[in-house]
Amino acid sequence: MLEVILELILDSAEAAFLEVGVFVGFVLLLFGYINYKKAGDFIGSIERSKKWQPVLGALLGLTPGCGGAIFVMPLFFKEAVTFGTVVATLVATMGDSAFVLIASHPTAYIVVSFLSFLVAIITGYIVDTTDIGSNILSKYKARKKSKEEVDKSHQDVDHALLHYECQRMSGCKTDFIEHIGHIEGDEIDLLLHHKLKGHQNHDTLGYKFTHNSFYLYWLLLSVALPFSIALLWQVDINELFIPNLGLVIGILGTIFSITMMLMSKKFLGDDTHEETELKIMSLKETIIHNAQDTAFVVTWVFVGFLAYELLVLAIGGGDYAVGENLIETTLLATGILSVFIGAAIGLIPGCGPQIIFVALFTRGLIPFAALFANAISQDGDALLPLIAIDRPSAVWATIITTIPALIFGLILYWFEINTALWALFH
Repeated sequence: MLEVILELILDSAEAAFLEVGVFVGFVLLLFGYINYKKAGDFIGSIERSKKWQPVLGALLGLTPGCGGAIFVMPLFFKEAVTFGTVVATLVATMGDSAFVLIASHPTAYIVVSFLSFLVAIITGYIVDTTDIGSNILSKYKARKKSKEEVDKSHQDVDHALLHYECQRMSGCKTDFIEHIGHIEGDEIDLLLHHKLKGHQNHDTLGYKFTHNSFYLYWLLLSVALPFSIALLWQVDINELFIPNLGLVIGILGTIFSITMMLMSKKFLGDDTHEETELKIMSLKETIIHNAQDTAFVVTWVFVGFLAYELLVLAIGGGDYAVGENLIETTLLATGILSVFIGAAIGLIPGCGPQIIFVALFTRGLIPFAALFANAISQDGDALLPLIAIDRPSAVWATIITTIPALIFGLILYWFEINTALWALFH
């Protein structure tokens, strides 16, 4: 039995890195570069286009990862966007789990994105017809500190790290990190840059490791890319010129990823408002943080794959084939429950649990409707700055995004089991 479990661990490590992680890394790098070049301009467009804000928010939310969506959250408290725009952005956001879906099931990603976009727009405009946003804003204003209190607090906090970042990067227009969605010295700055965990101090082992080893990580991803492409063509990469070379690369990649994630001290969420701003200011920081983001995704995919394999083995009483048959039977019998489970998991802030849920979809354990419900319900890392700034608004946003997740998830489940959708994604 121990030999079987060890084999499952090694196979899961290989699959997490070669089947998913490598593609995630290069897709992340592409979108990271686009975000580096265009995110600031897009945020400006949202602020100027009052009538189309929920549509633009939904478009920004569709961008894989949470970088764009994170920037929208403070804008609501600056009265630059509506609460419906915040909700539309969160509904459309899939966070880092989007990269897993792009790498493994691009067709499912396209369908989820299209439907999420429509649901996001509808939900956003409905929210803006109510007084929810204005009530949240008025209560926030009643609780917030006076300008004198904020100025005093701002004088007392340590700014050395922010100064240091600007000295390291070219193009810094001010003495501090160039903020998006708020200004230096306001209450949001205190919450997002001094109370919410941002990037690491530069004298820590974690910072030194991640900022010096990212070259090796990208090199390993580049070496692994041909093997990952070969897997797409059903080539047995472990029977090529060097036996088990694919297995070795996959295991090394997953171990490197886990180490990178631990050194980054990121577990449920992998992106903060402050780090996202750094990525906008520096291409090097974008590349470094994209390596950390990839490692984060690979680690959680590995956990998801291994959890699935061990579950199959346990259900089958040590017989893997029996376990697979039992899981398939159970899935057909209780599939509708998975829609509620997907929406419930989406309530958890951060991207880690969501990545596991998508990884289970790639293994055929959950129906497409459950994946969609999770995609609508989850807010990724974008909810974290909202929690830091104003928890009641985060609670409202979470409740609101869960409602369409359940409604449309159940509708889609009915279509899935009664049409060709089931055959398309299974």
